[in-house]
Amino acid sequence: MSIDDSIQEIVRHYGDADESSRLGTGWFQLEQVRTQELILRHLSPAPANVIDAGGGAGAYACWLASHGYQVHLLDPVPKHVEQARAASSRQPERPLASAEVGDARHLPHAGATADAVLLLGPLYHLVEREDRLTCLREAHRVLRPGGVVWGAGISHFASLFDSLAHGFFEDSAFAPILERDLSEGQHRNTTGNPSYFTDAFFHRPEELADEILTASFQNVELVAIEGPGRLAHDFDRLWNDPAQRERLLSAVRKVEHEPSALGASSHIMAIGRK
Repeated sequence: MSIDDSIQEIVRHYGDADESSRLGTGWFQLEQVRTQELILRHLSPAPANVIDAGGGAGAYACWLASHGYQVHLLDPVPKHVEQARAASSRQPERPLASAEVGDARHLPHAGATADAVLLLGPLYHLVEREDRLTCLREAHRVLRPGGVVWGAGISHFASLFDSLAHGFFEDSAFAPILERDLSEGQHRNTTGNPSYFTDAFFHRPEELADEILTASFQNVELVAIEGPGRLAHDFDRLWNDPAQRERLLSAVRKVEHEPSALGASSHIMAIGRK
């Protein structure tokens, strides 16, 4: 797959999907809250300069801007950039510093000017390792010494867990997709069924850590984002009970660094410092 084809597939997929509302539904709410707390755990105080590369419709960028951060969003999907600008306009006292169509492998920022770089999508949407390393090296370039990168990966085993949990493990069209996921980590959906996601690379935890280290980052921390939390029975009822929600979050935090639990999380976060 060529670089242009990769970008075209991302644009096609998200042209049909509603990424702007995803994090407000079901277990994706756990993904959002956990991602937010992992960002705040390492982020310098506002007003730090943040680049959200592959920032989608602006869920995290606008949230950080609302807390006083100077946030520059970049995404290859024009629809996402339009949605991010609209979300920014709804918080006129603390808008995004910028929101532009662009590529995480070619950041339009000078070297050593950012305090933080979020890569919460590019490291799985870029299916070739060299493209992911280019993306990470760009993040390293624009960061000031001491700056932090957050790189999210999808677990190597995510398709297996999702297919078992959601009842499509036995679908004949999905079987070859799962087989390749488990053997290579290369996810290819040629069926036209959006339930099977789009082209992506699914990391083993050690692969994600190796890519961050290869791009010259140090002190790399691997964290399970959702951990086993997304397996909760009747998730919405549990999440809407404040006491049970906090119990769930507390349990996920307790196993977030557990090596045997990392691969069982839908998403893994690698956090590195320049």
